[in-house]
Amino acid sequence: MKNIILLSIFSLFMIACKQEAKKEYKYEDDIEIKTTETTKNKILTTAESIANANGFEHWKNVNEIKFTFNVDRDSSHYERSWSWKPQKNEITLTTAKDTISYNRAQIDSTSLKADQGFINDKYWLLAPFNLVWDQDSFTSEHQVKAVAPISNKEMQKFTIVYKNEGGYTPGDAYDFYFEGDFKIKEWVFREKNKEEASLITSWEDYENFNGIKIAKTHNKNEGDWKLYFTNIEVLLN
Repeated sequence: MKNIILLSIFSLFMIACKQEAKKEYKYEDDIEIKTTETTKNKILTTAESIANANGFEHWKNVNEIKFTFNVDRDSSHYERSWSWKPQKNEITLTTAKDTISYNRAQIDSTSLKADQGFINDKYWLLAPFNLVWDQDSFTSEHQVKAVAPISNKEMQKFTIVYKNEGGYTPGDAYDFYFEGDFKIKEWVFREKNKEEASLITSWEDYENFNGIKIAKTHNKNEGDWKLYFTNIEVLLN
């Protein structure tokens, strides 16, 4: 992810986006974490284990997900709200100034910036699921023992590096820190796979929404900065 700072509707903070602008997501049953008789004994990858820990097996039942993406920095506040119907790929963005609706299969010049914002905000909301959705787009490494950057606790570390082609911002890297429950506790974003961190935040305040487990709050490791979600609704079929 490029370190795109989205100061207006699209210039306040980083965009964590890993899908091509005109490429539809693939949520077909064949890429769901398997729970059928023929596959329930499958040894899960680290990415699948993290996704499963957050309720990925329930995603196939989601008809619509609504959420408001918020960032507080010092004395400023920014927010935008989304409605996403994943089975139809339909998106609606609502801000204080505008409402934009579009389909990800038909992105044009009027919806491109909205889609960049959506990919960013959705990545923050559902990064554990993106580890499965994007699994062909990155390389990965799993360390059983590593020191988490905020708490300094010993945790497991899962690093992904996106390929240098495709998506809005190729080549970025993420380090996910988690314990035995496979729920992310902290993460590091490294622009263009640089060694130094571009952003470090916590993953906390988990809540279960119809089986989808979401970390509602992300606090930066330094400074007065918090990213969080409100008005979350998960509507099932």
